[in-house]
Amino acid sequence: MTRIRRRGTGAAIAGGLGLALALAACSDGDSGGGSTDGGDTGAATEIDCAPYEEFGDLEGTSVSIYTSIVEPEQQTQEDSYDPFEECTGVTVEYEGSREFEAQLLVRIQAGNAPDIAYLPQPGLLKTIVGDFPDAIVPAPDATVANVDEFFSASWKEYGTVDGTFYAAPLGSNVKSYVWYSPSMFSDAGYEVPETWEDLIALSDQIVDDGAMPWCAGVESGDATGWPGTDFIEDIVLRTAGPEVYDQWYTHEIPFNDPQIVDAWDTAGEILKNPDYVNAGLGGVDSIATTPWTDAGYPILDGTCWLHRAANFYATQWPEGTEVAPDGDVYAFYLPTDQSDIKPVLGGGEFVAAFDDRPEVQAFQTYLSSADWANAKAKTTPMGGWVSANNGLDPENLATEFDKLSAEILADPDSVIRFDASDLMPGEVGAGTFWTGIVNWLTGSSTQEVTDQIEASWPAS
Repeated sequence: MTRIRRRGTGAAIAGGLGLALALAACSDGDSGGGSTDGGDTGAATEIDCAPYEEFGDLEGTSVSIYTSIVEPEQQTQEDSYDPFEECTGVTVEYEGSREFEAQLLVRIQAGNAPDIAYLPQPGLLKTIVGDFPDAIVPAPDATVANVDEFFSASWKEYGTVDGTFYAAPLGSNVKSYVWYSPSMFSDAGYEVPETWEDLIALSDQIVDDGAMPWCAGVESGDATGWPGTDFIEDIVLRTAGPEVYDQWYTHEIPFNDPQIVDAWDTAGEILKNPDYVNAGLGGVDSIATTPWTDAGYPILDGTCWLHRAANFYATQWPEGTEVAPDGDVYAFYLPTDQSDIKPVLGGGEFVAAFDDRPEVQAFQTYLSSADWANAKAKTTPMGGWVSANNGLDPENLATEFDKLSAEILADPDSVIRFDASDLMPGEVGAGTFWTGIVNWLTGSSTQEVTDQIEASWPAS
């Protein structure tokens, strides 16, 4: 059977122009999202309730969720659960935390795990399976069937450890973006760069014209440093190439391999260049203490020209900011000098369960379905969200920017790689790599930092 959930004006559900693709990564912040071109607050959301009947009578039960996804994105997450709650009678209890990465393992060890956690790192999944094998629960058959139908084999592999499938994909992100002001570019006569060489030439031109081109920030509470790892990973893909990238995150080559050191130094030509950063925010070392949520804001007052951040940064712009090709801000693909491929850095969350009660398994199944992907698109009128679920109807996505993300992913020249720090062992990818970024930005050399991270890699 199918039920229709019609919401009132309290939560906007957009019909929308766009396609979206973001691996909605670990995102936090309190600021409102940028405005878009979608929005129909009376839109209906349909869900086929039949797949959940196999789990029995679920009326009056509840499922607890723990995640790093907080406002402004939390509300759209919660709104997307409404059709499931109406269909099944299950109440979804949502808890978002900026301390998610640090606190989840503490809670599991204390025997206080949530029913479901959204893991932003496959490496964290491997850590949990290795350290707490009795706590985490394999995905139910109905979830497996959805993943086999709606996702590519590579996405299923990210949620698999030692041959057991645990965690279905949730959202997806495209991280290879540079944000800018279209009107500022037009007024200055600047063009969107098509190669890395063009990007550096543009940066130098901005300096010659008396301004500072780049703004950046990596502060994120207990997760401080992660935006810098994205920058490094994008550069590894562009300078060393996808094969070396794969060897790096799997530790087939050491973390401090010369090709990786060279990539850090290339990133440093921007991030550690006092002529380039940190526009409107301070010196190079201010990057370490500038909240990632706010780091692009100097673009809005004309202080900064360029800010590298993922597609989900669209949700971090202050309320009223128009994200569009002719709007207040927009983004272009982070270019490369490689002529045969278009490297794209991606990411996303994965749904891990710590209980196998019927209502928990039913909710896992819903989150892996085309029903959820379309409900989430309709409840995200501000855009900045995408999914690798092939059951998602592109017409339900919200913005032109989301359409750009979809075009990048669909480009036959695109070579997509998942965020390397999210694939590395947790003590490295969400540990020494993060802290190494901070040390690097505040004075340590590339060699010192990469040597320290290599020394922290677990022996097995």
